[in-house]
Amino acid sequence: MKDKVHISVVSPEYKGEQMVEALVSRLKATLSAITEDFEIILVNDASPDDTWNRIRTQCALDKRVKGVSLSRNFGENFAITAGLSFARGEWVVVMDCDLQNRPEDIPLLYAKAMEGYDIVYARRVDKKFGFFKRLSSKIYHGLLGWLSGASQDSAVAEFGIYSSKVIDVYNRLPEAARSFANLISTLGFRSTSIPVTHDPRMSGSSSYSFGKLLKIAVDVILSNSNKPLKMTVALGAIIVAVAVVLIICSLIEHFSSTLPVGFSSTFISIWLLGGLNIFILGVVGLYIDRIFNQVKGRPLFIVSETLNITPDKPQE
Repeated sequence: MKDKVHISVVSPEYKGEQMVEALVSRLKATLSAITEDFEIILVNDASPDDTWNRIRTQCALDKRVKGVSLSRNFGENFAITAGLSFARGEWVVVMDCDLQNRPEDIPLLYAKAMEGYDIVYARRVDKKFGFFKRLSSKIYHGLLGWLSGASQDSAVAEFGIYSSKVIDVYNRLPEAARSFANLISTLGFRSTSIPVTHDPRMSGSSSYSFGKLLKIAVDVILSNSNKPLKMTVALGAIIVAVAVVLIICSLIEHFSSTLPVGFSSTFISIWLLGGLNIFILGVVGLYIDRIFNQVKGRPLFIVSETLNITPDKPQE
């Protein structure tokens, strides 16, 4: 087993070429105030810009900076998973590359963890997002909390500090559909949160489109809750009740309308029951799709290149 370091920082990188140098500089200054025994793991999620070359430069300047490049764009949560598989820290910090998460808040997270917590989340008290992203975040967490039955705090994301035993358990989770923050919250362990400042993005704009957010939301909901399936049963009961009402209406229409006998009831039944069947099959199909992806057993990520990392570290 490799020698441990005291603190690891894992940061997924995508379109971050303008931020890599500042991120590393601020991290080194902050971590050095805690310990010199640290490592910074930057995971290039097949960024289309010059991010990997910027990471390569930082790795050449300081061996404590590690580079991991994925073979294609797997997405932020899988890039985080890749970085965590290489992390050797007794404590592990996960943070974005855009510097909206402030490296200077790491000592606060660390100090709180020293009080006996395995997980300390950074709670963003004033999120520097646009109106649409703030609204979609609230809707997403509210819907996820309602469907899963678990409380979801929209002010908490992946930024936080985690003990090595938490990360070891996370690394053993086999889920093909994953959200780091959500999976961590299901593990238990002693946790708390502290308020932190959320800065504006240093450069560029978020790569999260509405489609990507929707896909993550669907993955998380279907991977953590069977409530949509139960809702289809309730919907079926409602449709039966509606059908009874329609039968009564059809009988009334039969004696009072000049329309051909059975026209209204047939028309309504076709559209109503056809739509219901398609809806239920769609929900079931989404669950089957997740099962199909899981049983394929494909790797969660594929590493194409590493820097300052010895090759005997096992990969997931």
